Amino acid sequence: MPTALVTGATAGIGAAFARRLAVEHHDLVLVARDPARLDSFAAALREQGDITVEVLPADLVTEAGCAAVEARLTDLDRPVDVLVNNAGIGLGGSFVDNTLEAEQRMLDLNVRAVLRLTHAVLAGMLARGRGDIVNVSSVAGFGPIGGTYSATKAWVTSFSESTHSAVRDRGVRVTAVCPGFVRTEFHERAGIDVGDRTGLMWLDADRVVREALHDLRRGRAVSVPSVQYKVLSGALRHVPHGLLRAARSAPGPVGRRYRGR
Repeated sequence: MPTALVTGATAGIGAAFARRLAVEHHDLVLVARDPARLDSFAAALREQGDITVEVLPADLVTEAGCAAVEARLTDLDRPVDVLVNNAGIGLGGSFVDNTLEAEQRMLDLNVRAVLRLTHAVLAGMLARGRGDIVNVSSVAGFGPIGGTYSATKAWVTSFSESTHSAVRDRGVRVTAVCPGFVRTEFHERAGIDVGDRTGLMWLDADRVVREALHDLRRGRAVSVPSVQYKVLSGALRHVPHGLLRAARSAPGPVGRRYRGR
């Protein structure tokens, strides 16, 4: 059976990827910081069928955490066929209000870890002539609407598109999935008040994953789940950034900081 490694695997979009890939008969390597939560989730997945579920506790912000996952990705005796770079964080405050340490931690997780893990897995995938990489980004990366967070996600999307172009003719597929608001723990962990999480713009993680895997397998470099976010992302890409900055500075709901995921 193919093996998939998922980072940030115990909650939200990462957990949805793990569940879906388990149903599709992938063996799994689950990466997250909390060993107890990893063990509990792994046990539940093993009950779904005849798959192997390996747990790898690691904090990808740290050098040791990245190195541990890189070592697993480059293990030639146990190749990884699918990499899902899902782990990521946001911050509730603005860049000028957040500490440098908090901003650096976000950059390390959202950008540096994605770069390092993708680089680690690619050599083996290219040698075998097959492999899939999904990088979880955000519609926030399509415009200057979320401070450093949107900047990190702009990088993830651009990086995924360029890597997709470089390896698509060599049997490896790379897709950036760019959701909007998703019902997960993401906003609570970031300290962002988003209300009751109801309405047209809120998506379920399982839907995001289904559409992301569909687009990956169709060879698309970017996946934007749902019609409403396809429309929004198109607007963000084409509206002059000066207008977006003005809207973000406006009082009231229009000027609220946006944090998709």
